[in-house]
Amino acid sequence: MPTSVAAPFPDARSAGALSADAPRAPAPVLCWTEAGQARAARWRSERGAAPPRRVVLADDTLAADAAYKLACEGTALLWRGDFHNARQLVQALARRIDKPPKASKQARVALKKDAEAAVSGAPVAQAFHLHRQAQAQRARVLGMVLIEFGADYGIALRRAPDARQACAEAWGPPQADAGPSVASLRELLGLVSAHEWRKKGVEIAALGAPPNNRIHPHYGVFSPVRGEYVDLVARAPWPAAGAAKFVAFDIGTGTGVLSAVLALRGAQQVVATDMDARALQCARENVERLRLPHPVKVMQADLFPEGRASLVVCNPPWLPARPSAPLEGAVYDEGSRMLLGFLRGLGAHLAPGGEGWLILSDFAEHLGLRTRAELLAAIGAAGLQVLGRLDARPVHPKAADAADPLHRARAAEVTSLWRLGAA
Repeated sequence: MPTSVAAPFPDARSAGALSADAPRAPAPVLCWTEAGQARAARWRSERGAAPPRRVVLADDTLAADAAYKLACEGTALLWRGDFHNARQLVQALARRIDKPPKASKQARVALKKDAEAAVSGAPVAQAFHLHRQAQAQRARVLGMVLIEFGADYGIALRRAPDARQACAEAWGPPQADAGPSVASLRELLGLVSAHEWRKKGVEIAALGAPPNNRIHPHYGVFSPVRGEYVDLVARAPWPAAGAAKFVAFDIGTGTGVLSAVLALRGAQQVVATDMDARALQCARENVERLRLPHPVKVMQADLFPEGRASLVVCNPPWLPARPSAPLEGAVYDEGSRMLLGFLRGLGAHLAPGGEGWLILSDFAEHLGLRTRAELLAAIGAAGLQVLGRLDARPVHPKAADAADPLHRARAAEVTSLWRLGAA
């Protein structure tokens, strides 16, 4: 069977990910044989997966059981049949992954007892790591159904949707000399879903009455669907800073939703920072669309901009673990880099009487990934003191899903806004 290889390919830079003068990194290439001819196309994977080492052509005649066996063995299926049938095949693979293995009645009883014992006594951190491993394996298998795109992102399959706009929003405008590319069908479905969310937007009560209260998340930018942390920023007591001009910093702005809330609450100037190119574009578009009463400057910076502010807000990733894919950077903060960087640099960027607002879930504490004592020690070591704290319970569906492997931790989770000041 043909083997994919990593090699330079045209248009290797992802949209907006690098500055104009940054070197172009070589993109990986997927190679296969079709109709006796050697073929190659750029390999696209937003989760950072390497090109599959084995590729076979597949169409509507391929049985789901055979496809599942190939996918589990690491063989990718480059689809040449009906697009809707490809979607159904991915759903069939998901059912086979999620279906518990067959066992005798005696074995099922023993497995149930073992599972109950594990839930009641096993460390939650272990369950978390096992859950992540299972999710990664699931993603790997489901990602083995591949779709080829033309240079304009068109899909030459029967009943294929026109996903060119969704692809352009995630990958950048198509270029005529870029050639074809290949990505997993599952990734394409994610692009299309993100495109629909971007069009529809997310209603944010703290931004006022409809229709001017929507944030439009871009692909790869954390969506503010968990509104409790936004509500905390909307209702926290406003700092009585003595500066002539009330300036606020929004560190790691993402969609710009917290910057918008700060501007509406009366911050005379907001400076929003982020390192991710997609987030910067997303935040700029959202603050422009909202026509806020006070200016919001969106700029690229690693944490803090220059100067001091009466209020510095930061909502870092909540889990101190290594992201398994680039898109997980908004959830996982390896080594608590962003959290600790914010705490250590906050004092130098606070105006006299100013406050820092740290928005953080205690989900990591319930998973055994970080203790409350460690968080308080980091606050103290940074020369800060806790001025107050506001708490909110999550209302997302997983918090009430008893079948979730992490239900105990999710059910106990509290999201807090820590009001910090100079000690």
